[in-house]
Amino acid sequence: MDAPAPTAAEALALLRRLGAQDIDHPGGTLLAHLIRVRDRLTRWEARPALQLAGLCHAFYGTDGFATALLPTDRRAELTAVIGAEAEAQVHFYASCDRTASYPTLADPAPAFHDRFTGRTWAPPLQQRRDFAELTAANELDLVDENPQWRARWGPDLLALFTRFRPLLSDHARRDCARTLGTP
Repeated sequence: MDAPAPTAAEALALLRRLGAQDIDHPGGTLLAHLIRVRDRLTRWEARPALQLAGLCHAFYGTDGFATALLPTDRRAELTAVIGAEAEAQVHFYASCDRTASYPTLADPAPAFHDRFTGRTWAPPLQQRRDFAELTAANELDLVDENPQWRARWGPDLLALFTRFRPLLSDHARRDCARTLGTP
C-alpha cells in the first residue's frame, strides 16, 4: 500500500509546533511569510512538491535568513511530513551560497556552491528551475510586504530575475514584471 501524499496541513502543524508563528521575519512572522510563498507558488500552478517546499523553505535557515527551525541532521523529520522530493528542494534552497551561485545558475554550465559542504557542482536543470521559482516567490513576497525591502533590494532582484528568466515559468515571469517592472 502506498503512503498517503504529504499535505500542507501536516507541514503547517509542524511549523506551529516549532514556533514559526513567533519568529520575526522581514515579511512579518516567519509563518505568515511561508504561507504566502506557498500560496504564490499555488497561484503559479507549481506542482504540489514545490508548493510544499515553498511552505517549508526556511526550515534549515538560508543564506539570507539564518534562523533554522531544524538542524540539517534532522532532515528525516521534515521528510516524513512533506516527502522526499519537497524536502530535497528545501535542503537545496537552504544550502545555496547566494553570492557564489546566483551569477551562473541560469548558465548552461552552472556553478552551484553549497554553503553547508563547501562543494561546488552543476545541478540538473529541473532542480535549478525549482530553485529559481522558489527564489522568485520568496523575494516577491518580501517586496510586496515590506516597502523597505523593495527600496533596498528591488533593482537587484529585477536584475537577478532577468538573469533567471530562462529558468522561470510564465507565471513567475509575469509576476516578476508586475511586481518589479521590466528591464
